[in-house]
Amino acid sequence: MFPQTKKDIAVPSVIDSDMALMVPSGAPTELKSKKANTTAFKVIPETRAMRDQIRDAAVEHMRSADKSAPLTKDDARAFAESLLKKLGIGEQYLGFTLVCVMNEFWRDQVAAIPFNRRLMLLPHCLKNAEGCPAEYDDLGLNCEKCGACSVADFKTKSEQLGYKVLVSEGTPIVLKLIVSGHVDAIVGVACLNVLEKAFDKILMAGIPCVATPLLSSNCKSTSVDDDWVFKSIELKIEPPKQTTKSYVHLMRAANQMFEPAELGRICPRTRNVTGKTTDPLAQHEDIAYDFLAKGGKRSRPLITLAAYDALTGGHGVLSGDTLNLPDHVKKAALAIEAFHKASLVHDDIEDDDAFRYGAPTLHRQHGIGTAINVGDYLVGLGYRLVSRERKVLGAEVAADILDKLADAHLKLSEGQGAELLWRDAPDKALTPLDALKIYALKTSPAFEAALYSGVRLAGPIDAYEKMIADFSRNLGVAFQILNDLNDWSEDGNNKLVAGQDVLAARPTLLLALALESLADKHELLSLISAAREHGSPDDTAATDTVNRVRAIYRKAKVFSKSAAMVEKYRARAEAIADAVEPPELRELLYYLVDSVLETPNIPDEAPKEFILQLNLPGRVSTNV
Repeated sequence: MFPQTKKDIAVPSVIDSDMALMVPSGAPTELKSKKANTTAFKVIPETRAMRDQIRDAAVEHMRSADKSAPLTKDDARAFAESLLKKLGIGEQYLGFTLVCVMNEFWRDQVAAIPFNRRLMLLPHCLKNAEGCPAEYDDLGLNCEKCGACSVADFKTKSEQLGYKVLVSEGTPIVLKLIVSGHVDAIVGVACLNVLEKAFDKILMAGIPCVATPLLSSNCKSTSVDDDWVFKSIELKIEPPKQTTKSYVHLMRAANQMFEPAELGRICPRTRNVTGKTTDPLAQHEDIAYDFLAKGGKRSRPLITLAAYDALTGGHGVLSGDTLNLPDHVKKAALAIEAFHKASLVHDDIEDDDAFRYGAPTLHRQHGIGTAINVGDYLVGLGYRLVSRERKVLGAEVAADILDKLADAHLKLSEGQGAELLWRDAPDKALTPLDALKIYALKTSPAFEAALYSGVRLAGPIDAYEKMIADFSRNLGVAFQILNDLNDWSEDGNNKLVAGQDVLAARPTLLLALALESLADKHELLSLISAAREHGSPDDTAATDTVNRVRAIYRKAKVFSKSAAMVEKYRARAEAIADAVEPPELRELLYYLVDSVLETPNIPDEAPKEFILQLNLPGRVSTNV
């Protein structure tokens, strides 16, 4: 079974009768944890004998482990700590031992998957640093197999067996390959830094994988135990009797709805025009459908599909072959995404954002008027997807879902409206409570609508309605705070520069916390007020503004304070999930917390010992 409860979580008061949300009580420095970040424990055992000793002990240690549910990072850590203590080996090898534990948990399931359904993931840092003739393409290093390093040897062996091979360290492309249905397992080589990130990104979803750690994190000069890699490549057994629950099947189902053929079947276009056309109606429809199908994690439709599955037997987490998702359920999930995409189009216009999904925003491509209209079209499309299924759904179910969608639409508009009015007001005063009210309206309703729709499609809603609202509120607020933190890290998904919330003069929690703690607020308020006057997010004035605000935020410690609040709202959501029945729905809520609330990227503003306190303990282990 999945872990059933969370342990050692201090849950602050949740409800304020006026707004159903309060700033979490307690200063961030009061957050205590028995679990430290593994950053300090990433030493590779210096001798091959010690590496073999740890690996062999992991094989024995994991032989009787319950493998019906994915191994959480906390459970894996408990196993690893127990193993090191038993061997009398120092905790500096914890990271390496964690990898060995994970490998033994998944080894048989990887070995049972056909070679042609596996991905071999190799690091480009293993290449010969001097004179490597290979060039990079969209999928990573295009190895020339010159014989100067072991990359070509691993690649050749893997390809001979039928593997798909990728020489890259980026997890997004790996997840894309998994979700698209091209591969079912991963065999990898990577440094411990990369593997720790993989625990959060890949293993949490229940994707079978084994990895061989590089012997050094020095990207220009490293090596690996070659025989370990070859043995991993050649793994092959009959399928084990016990398989691990996985959300990959549901992730694929959510992703496949947006493939051209399936999208056209579930939601046919009105203008059946193929190829380029001068018909403006068809052109407008193309823009809307293309944006609906483009990019994003598709977490909202996944929530709807997974909630329905959880309350109709939970077969989707066991096997893709038993996944039973009727078209009316898919259409409701698609409607959620249509609303979400409409809100993104409108938000991008209102904030004049330059990029979305690594490409220019719609209003930058087609003009503001067309973009507004595309957003409106997607709203109408979302409502129609549900309303036209009323005969299948039943009038009461259809009405309940449409009412929840309308409620989410209104709340989103209220939150966005409050943000816009604040942005244009001469007085930029903002309290943390004000910011959190806006967050609760802007982000939480989308999660609530997605979860509510899936549950309602499965049956009566009365027993779950309050839980859904409370859980979604805490998850949504934490997600928005996390999003604001990540705004200060450059990425290729939504922007090309950091600090765009500042340049768009958005009322973020980070700003509110800074204003609350600063004795002299004048400089920060002046910077925020003048930020939108900059012509381009990458001009000198904009860069100077972002850098100065970053310095002020660091001084006020708002990054670490915000990260602590993410953890508190996470704890609230987990505590709500603890009481949910049946287990399949409870397990889904745990998964949503872990997958939606990834570890924040905290700019370096505080001592490491403070950052370590931000990791709260996870669920009680049922495996250890």
